[in-house]
Amino acid sequence: MIVLGLSALYHDSACALTIDGALVAAAQEERFTRRRFDSALPVRAVRACLRDAGVRIHDVDHVAYYEDPVRKLGRQLWMGLPALPSATPETLYRLDAERPLRQIRELLGFEGTTTCVTHHEAHAASAFYQSGFPDAALFTADAVGEWTTTSYGRGGSHGIDLFEEVSFPHSLGILYSAITSFLGFAVNSDEYKVMGLAPYGTPNHLDLLRQLVTDLPGGQFRLDLTYFDVSGASPMYTAALGELLGVEPREPESEIGSHHCDLAASVQALLEELLLAKLARLREATGSDRLCYAGGVALNCVANRRIRESGPFREIFVQPAAGDAGGAIGAAALIDHRLTGAYTPRRVRDVRVGPRPQTTDPRCWLDAAGVSYRDFAGSEQDLLDQAAEWLDEGLVLGWYQGRMEFGPRALGGRSILADPRRADMRDHINALVKKREAFRPFAPAVTVERCGDFFDLPVPSPFMLDTASVREPAALPAVTHVDGSARVQTVDGADNPRFHGLLTAFGRRTGYPILLNTSFNMRGEPIVSSPADAFACFVRSRLDVLVLDDIAVRSSDLPERFFAEVDRQQPFRRPAISRDVYTFL
Repeated sequence: MIVLGLSALYHDSACALTIDGALVAAAQEERFTRRRFDSALPVRAVRACLRDAGVRIHDVDHVAYYEDPVRKLGRQLWMGLPALPSATPETLYRLDAERPLRQIRELLGFEGTTTCVTHHEAHAASAFYQSGFPDAALFTADAVGEWTTTSYGRGGSHGIDLFEEVSFPHSLGILYSAITSFLGFAVNSDEYKVMGLAPYGTPNHLDLLRQLVTDLPGGQFRLDLTYFDVSGASPMYTAALGELLGVEPREPESEIGSHHCDLAASVQALLEELLLAKLARLREATGSDRLCYAGGVALNCVANRRIRESGPFREIFVQPAAGDAGGAIGAAALIDHRLTGAYTPRRVRDVRVGPRPQTTDPRCWLDAAGVSYRDFAGSEQDLLDQAAEWLDEGLVLGWYQGRMEFGPRALGGRSILADPRRADMRDHINALVKKREAFRPFAPAVTVERCGDFFDLPVPSPFMLDTASVREPAALPAVTHVDGSARVQTVDGADNPRFHGLLTAFGRRTGYPILLNTSFNMRGEPIVSSPADAFACFVRSRLDVLVLDDIAVRSSDLPERFFAEVDRQQPFRRPAISRDVYTFL
């Protein structure tokens, strides 16, 4: 049974391909179009995943779509009804419940059966079917699906059953996003900045923010809509919110003051408080000590730590692609189970399931461009030792290896790596490539067997979805946040042997099998997908070394004309790159 799962036409579109219930490939459309959070039907991602699996579209038995377009249209009409008489053609086009099925036929050429599951079914299934649990309690929290914003359920060999939900506009995601907007950050992309800002403040607005939401029996809660604009317009808050808090909304890109930090700390504390209360009630309702958790709110790794340390569940699995992209996995897995009746618990251990690059050998275009490189093919240990030496010298590496990760985190497939012991490394990387706010921390990757020596983390964290206290903050300043915590990735040699080998080689040299690991991209762009994307980002950002699978290029060996052309053409757009930098790729 071959099932193609799709998430599309709102935010971060993606596809996932399962064969006999096993996930064989998944990818986000943005990685191919180079448009961040691309919402279009994932035509390029589908093409690449099918090619990687050796199947064609007519081999697919069933397509699974991650939401119910008709139910979603009902909510969209409710939100925008006052503005419909003056709606633009583009707005009306989006209010087309037939659009997903029509585009699946016309753009993908699929003539078989497409089944739509609900948005929260897709989220819950994405966590349950990748958890490896025989049964579990299910919790999903996001801004909104069709109408559902928070859902509670059970998963088992029978499938999934969502037995309670909170309906729009009452939403934990909307609560957090409204404060994100108030703080001058972008909704649906910058909520993690609020999480990163929170440790710089104190939650002295918590009592005021509690007035925004009323906790109710069971899994229910209600927002006070006096303070929220849920029409779909921006911002998501009303003037009453500023009046309540006694502060003005922050202008984007303006200075961040202590009161902004305090507000971030307050909304983070409120979110954790609400999550713990609702999960306690889910535990009571299900009797299960296992939790599967998905939805955009599940990407809040600080809250995930609170759930792990203070919540009622013994085992917790958070879907690595907890946002909308992961809905493609859930839809495919759920439909496969419904059609076949077969359920084999499978624990995802590695999210590097993107399609393998189908491009010319990089050696060809590097030779053609006159770029010197070192070829370590057949000498992996030499490559790892040399890379560890470069890192120990303070160089910053672009690390491109094999299949790309699915989801928002770079986990050793498409990473920028550096020495976490250097106090100036965070500012150095920001100046080179990230250009991001100074308050945002970088994450460490550590060998799983040595994690406990450096971090107070009793469980593996392979997907950077948990935080932990750093045992020696002064020794790891580049990856230690202001509150002494770090967002840890543990690396198992059985799952990612080359990345584990690099960490081990660095540990032999330094005593610390740990590297700063951040995503291989520049600010505002998707993570690199192809070797060509990696090389272009390497040149533009002036990283010190690029490791492309078995070959290594040093920036000091690049012809100066590359840098001169890139400087002239900033900001980067793929068609504008000169032939020296891109045509050869």
